Amino acid sequence: MPDEPTDVRSLRARDISGQAVVGDGNHVVVTGHGAAGPAAGVTEAQLAALRAAFASVRAEIPPEGPTADRAAELLDELEEAVTAPETDLTTMGYVRRWFATHLPALAGSVAALLVHPVVAQLAEAAGGGLAAGYHDLVNG
Repeated sequence: MPDEPTDVRSLRARDISGQAVVGDGNHVVVTGHGAAGPAAGVTEAQLAALRAAFASVRAEIPPEGPTADRAAELLDELEEAVTAPETDLTTMGYVRRWFATHLPALAGSVAALLVHPVVAQLAEAAGGGLAAGYHDLVNG
């Protein structure tokens, strides 16, 4: 007689995007999870276009002034946040608010980075709640 289950389990799930593994004794191997690039459907050419967009905004930072260094640091953080294996919505929101408050002349350029097609594609590839959070961030 096969092994009889000793426990009864129940599972409810909502908004699952991607694979889910349920049960006992499962062996799961994940490769390329959440990585920007081919796993997310983003090509090197698309990533290069995004990097060029960031370089363009960096060139808009006034070279003099009390906010220049901080603005450059925040653009670096933003670029890392949007290209990380899991898009960092908290950093994206913080950077957008900082520019709106401290360097409003560049707030529109930073907002354009957030809605860049590659950023949207990376957020969508993450799926589920992250994609919904991204849409809330850019539309809110």
